[in-house]
Amino acid sequence: MKVILREDVANLGKSGELVTVKDGFGRNYLLPRKLAVAATEQNVRQLEHERAVITARNAKLKGAAEEQAKKLGAVKVTIRRKVGEQDKLYGSVTVLDIAEALAAQGQTVDRRQLHLAEPIKATGQYEVELRLHRDVTAKIKVEVAAEA
Repeated sequence: MKVILREDVANLGKSGELVTVKDGFGRNYLLPRKLAVAATEQNVRQLEHERAVITARNAKLKGAAEEQAKKLGAVKVTIRRKVGEQDKLYGSVTVLDIAEALAAQGQTVDRRQLHLAEPIKATGQYEVELRLHRDVTAKIKVEVAAEA
């Protein structure tokens, strides 16, 4: 089945591309979620027309993401947690905690943009990657400290 992607799909393609997928994947996943449209003649002609619009939109989104990355590059977040022996935390610090701490500082970030290999379970300083766009990433400094 040939489909035209309306949004970027991981391991498949970018928005505006014409790709071939298995019938079930296209019919049961891509089409209902409006991630793609069937590649009919009319849709292919419309795709050609919309490529310029899609390119302009992606450039605008990338520019906004780069601007936000500059602002977030200087941000430092401090999270206080109860600690036990050897500076190990009771529980852990997750991306949700980091997103809430950023929101408290006035920086709105979707928690799904934060990428943490595994939850933080000890005190110290960490760098957390923030993927704002597929080509733009920023590093946020996170300090986990003991509660007084």
